Order: sequence, then C-alpha cells, then structure tokens
Amino acid sequence: MRRRGFLILSAGAVTVGPPPAGGRESAVPVIGFLNAQRASDRPFLVDAFRRGLREAGYAEGTGVAIEYRWADGQADRLPALAAELVRLGVGLIAATGGNDAGLAAKAATAEIPIVFTNGDDPVRIGLVESLNRPGGNVTGVSWFVGELTAKRFEFLKELVPDLATVALLVNPRNAEFGSQSADAQKAARASGVELLTLEAGSEAEIDAAFSALERQPVDAFVVGADPFFSARAERIVAHAARLGLPAVYSDSNSVQIGGLMNYGNSIPDAYHRAGLYAGRILGGARPRDLPVDVLIRFELVINLRTAAALGLVVPLTLQVAADELIE
Repeated sequence: MRRRGFLILSAGAVTVGPPPAGGRESAVPVIGFLNAQRASDRPFLVDAFRRGLREAGYAEGTGVAIEYRWADGQADRLPALAAELVRLGVGLIAATGGNDAGLAAKAATAEIPIVFTNGDDPVRIGLVESLNRPGGNVTGVSWFVGELTAKRFEFLKELVPDLATVALLVNPRNAEFGSQSADAQKAARASGVELLTLEAGSEAEIDAAFSALERQPVDAFVVGADPFFSARAERIVAHAARLGLPAVYSDSNSVQIGGLMNYGNSIPDAYHRAGLYAGRILGGARPRDLPVDVLIRFELVINLRTAAALGLVVPLTLQVAADELIE
C-alpha cells in the first residue's frame, strides 16, 4: 500500500488536497511507516499505531500523512525502503516489526527521528546508547522476549503431564534467532526437557517443520516470537490441531483463533505506544529525550476449548493466573 502524488515541501511536510480559500497551502507532517511484513499481515497493529497518533493529536489524513513501505517478508529489502523514505524527506520513520526495520532505518539516516518497535534489547543490538538516554535520533518501544521464554516452558510443564520433549519453531532470518534459540536451550535445561529446534523462514518451511514432527513426535512445542509467525498464525494453529500438539505462542491472537496458550506482551499495545511517541516527536520532543518505553505488563491467555480438545485439564493455579480464559 503506497501513497503517491504528494508534493514534498520540506522535511516531513506535504500538501494534501486542493489549497484552501485564499490560495494558501496547508501542510501536514509525513511519517514513513517501515515494516518487514506484508500490508495484509495483522492490520490491527497498524490500527493501534494510528490510534496512538490520534490520541497525540495527529489523525491520519488530516493531521498527518503516512507513507507505507512494506518489505513483504523480505528483510533484505528494508535498507532500500528506508533509503527511499529518507529521499522523500519524511519527518519521522516508524520502524516497526522487529530489529531489522529499526537497524535499516538507523543506517539510512542520523537526522530524521526514528521510533522503533522490537522484542530484543535495543542497547545490545545497537539501536540506542541506553534505555534511559537513547542518544541520537532513535527511540521506541521494546519488550524483552528472552525473559519470557523460561516462563513459557514452566507453564507448559504445568499444563502437559509428563512433558519430556518440546519442539521450538524459530525463524533463522530473524535477527533475534540466535538469542531466542539460546534462551530456549537454557529454559529447556532448567525445566528438565529435551529440546528439538525447527527452523522456518517461509510458509513452505513451516509446513516442512510440522511434517518433521510427524516423523519425530514431541510432547509440545513453543513458537518463537516473530512477526512472520504471528502473521501466519492460522497456518501454525491448524498444523498444531492436526497433530494434536499443545503449543504456547508469543501473541494472544494465535490463542483467540484456536491456539492453546500464550504468554507475552501485548503487541498492539506496543504499536499504540509507538504512535504516541511519534506524535510527541512531531509535536517537538526530541528522540534523545524520550526513554525507550519498555513493556512490563505480560498477559497469559488460555483457550479452554482447545485444552479440552487435546484432553488436557488446565490446573486451577493456571486458571487463576490467566488474564483471559477462552471458553
């Protein structure tokens, strides 16, 4: 989804529609929205970003224009798309959907403000100097996926009797691949279970990964936190149902459509907060003065219907701990 026909007046200003009475042109700021996925993937996240902008006083179409650039699942396209947004002279880049978009935007400009969303440590990967003092032109919203992995294994252990073998589905094309795999290995050892790692970075590889589980059965599986997997939740949930496998996901949408359980941050909340930050920066705030917004609220959602279909009894302790039970 690309918007054309804008006349760039200055960094971040465009004319929209005909000049008002009196012949004067009205200008609105322009945001470049950069994302590694497809425009059709999880549109509710874009809606959450727009909602944050509106709450900050910038409604798309009247208070702000947005130039969308989607990499269609091909992370290697992000640097060129980021450079294109810089050439357009946008006033801010919202680099969403993970590390790759943020790093591509940062490599493309040291002047245009950048607001990222990601699930890794932004200091460790070089996006910001520190959480409290980001420095430079970059700030954003982050959630630390690795810190949640051990808890996901604990919940699986509590839910699945005699849990012995767990499969981990991870995307080797994700910049967080190495850390996610290492965190899962550590959590598996702590839980006393054997870990089988399956890699998938395309829909065909997702199908092949589940075919491998037919030949090498496991007791349950964990889906790595990845926007590529979240956008293909229906496919993954269907495979889990076909094989009768309990699974824990990183996003609640997977559980709403039939997955068993998720434990993680609210990603729509992250996009909403990124929209709020973008609005503050358009209003004059400097990225270097806005600490990275770290999500600290976690949600546990359990689908009781799916548990019953798998022959699992959800312990009362888990039911009490859950933020939402789907019955």
